[in-house]
Amino acid sequence: MTTYLTTRELASRWRTTQQTLRLHRHRRRGVPFVKLGKLVRYRLADVVAWERANRVQPEQRA
Repeated sequence: MTTYLTTRELASRWRTTQQTLRLHRHRRRGVPFVKLGKLVRYRLADVVAWERANRVQPEQRA
């Protein structure tokens, strides 16, 4: 079974606002999302994949 997050749940996970996620959706940026009528949901697998793909590794100094 696929797990989905609401905008509120994702905002809480990332410690950001729901408005920021709405703006990302409007600009077609960020995590893919699913529209179910008026409802917006994010597949947890997509969220995790996006987090991994956007991980920044700090440079190590010699």
